[in-house]
Amino acid sequence: MKIKLLFILSLFLFSSYTKEETVFWGPTGHRTTGKIAEYHLTNKAKRKIDKLLKGQSLAFVSTFGDEIKSDKKYNEFYSWHYVNMGLDEKYADAEKNPAGDMVTGIQKCVQVLKDDNSSEEDKVFYLKMLVHLVGDLHQPMHVGQREDKGGNTIQVQWFGKGANLHSVWDSKIIEEWNMSYIELAENAKDLSKAEIKAIENGTVVDWVDEVHEVTKEVYKSVKVGENLKYRYSYDHLETVRTQLQKGGIRLAKILNEIF
Repeated sequence: MKIKLLFILSLFLFSSYTKEETVFWGPTGHRTTGKIAEYHLTNKAKRKIDKLLKGQSLAFVSTFGDEIKSDKKYNEFYSWHYVNMGLDEKYADAEKNPAGDMVTGIQKCVQVLKDDNSSEEDKVFYLKMLVHLVGDLHQPMHVGQREDKGGNTIQVQWFGKGANLHSVWDSKIIEEWNMSYIELAENAKDLSKAEIKAIENGTVVDWVDEVHEVTKEVYKSVKVGENLKYRYSYDHLETVRTQLQKGGIRLAKILNEIF
């Protein structure tokens, strides 16, 4: 009887773990991207954003898209956090989610923010969502395969504890580095104006296709059940840092164009 109860409990805990496991950049990642974006905003954009957010920073609101997941009235926005694509596909050729995806979500946010007839309430909501979604775009497993839910069903270990490939890239590599979002943002790479311009270049769809190339390498980087440790963190931390920085620079570009 005890064995049966323990078995049932273990299934419950595993189910809860996989369900609640972070499925987006963790808070530190999102806040890092928001903070980096603040460094690249024009003064005009800063003033208008500050007015809308009533002094709250982009870093502070960057986790909004995850926070509202606990409220069922926001379920319609769930599919905005990712794009499902085959590894050999470009976004233009991939089957689209009828409920919308990351690209259509970002486009909607921009549309609302540019519309002079949008209410202040809507502008605040979609600004917060935009900050979050551009961050999500640059997490490689958000442009993953449908069959494994962007790596969520690819089970691995992280220093001997159960994890999945998606969670490793969302938060575990960042957490292992043990730096605050401010430290991560302040220690982002020094880039020339030409390098920043190159990162800003392109459309949201171009960026999705670019990130998808990183996604392919992430899928190749592990075997199911593999115990990932210091070496994996060492090999991939720079990729994570690069993606966070690109997300911040591109978020600032979008916001500067809107405001």
